[in-house]
Amino acid sequence: MKYPKLIVPENIREEAELAMSYYPELADTEVEFKYNDMVRKNFMQAQPKWKSILSSRKNRAYIILISKKFKVEDNYFTIDEIPNDVLTGWLGHELGHVMDYRSRSTIGMLIFGLKYLYSKTHIKEVERAADDYAVKHGMGDYILKTKNFILNHTSLSDSYKNHMRQFYLSPEEITDLINRYGETGQVPTMEELS
Repeated sequence: MKYPKLIVPENIREEAELAMSYYPELADTEVEFKYNDMVRKNFMQAQPKWKSILSSRKNRAYIILISKKFKVEDNYFTIDEIPNDVLTGWLGHELGHVMDYRSRSTIGMLIFGLKYLYSKTHIKEVERAADDYAVKHGMGDYILKTKNFILNHTSLSDSYKNHMRQFYLSPEEITDLINRYGETGQVPTMEELS
C-alpha cells in the first residue's frame, strides 16, 4: 500500500489512491474517506478528526465524509452514478481542503470553522482555494470534469447548480488556472481567487 495511513472503502479505493497520488505531502497523513449519510448541503465534506484537532499540524488526522446518496431538493443521485474520473476530481477537491487545513494552527482552524458557519464570503474563498490546491497539484483535468459533470448533470436542480456557480471556480476559471500553471508556473493571487 502506498499510503499506510489511508482508510477508504474498497469500492472507491482506486479513485482515492489516484487522487492522493497528486498530493505527495499527504503520504504519511492519516486521511479517512468514510460514507456518512449525515453530510449536509454537499456530497462530500473534509474536516480534521476531532481527536487530532489539538495535535500539531503535521500530526493531524482528517476525515472526508461522503454521502452514498445525495439529495438536491426532490432529486437524488448516488455515488455509483458518478464516472470514475469525476469521482477522482471530487476527492481531489476535498484533499485540497486538507492541504488548506494543514496550513492552519489549532486556533486558526477553530476561527476557520466559525467563519465557515456564518460567512458566505469565507465559504467562497475556502471552496475556491480547494479547487486551486487541486489544480496546482496537477489535478486540473479531473477538477474540470467534475465541475462540468455537476453543472451538466440533468438530475441536479438549477438552484444547486447556481450554488456551485456562486461558491466554486467556474470551468473557465479552472481552465485559466490550468493554462497559467502549465505554461508559466505563475501562481494566482488570493485576490484573483476571491
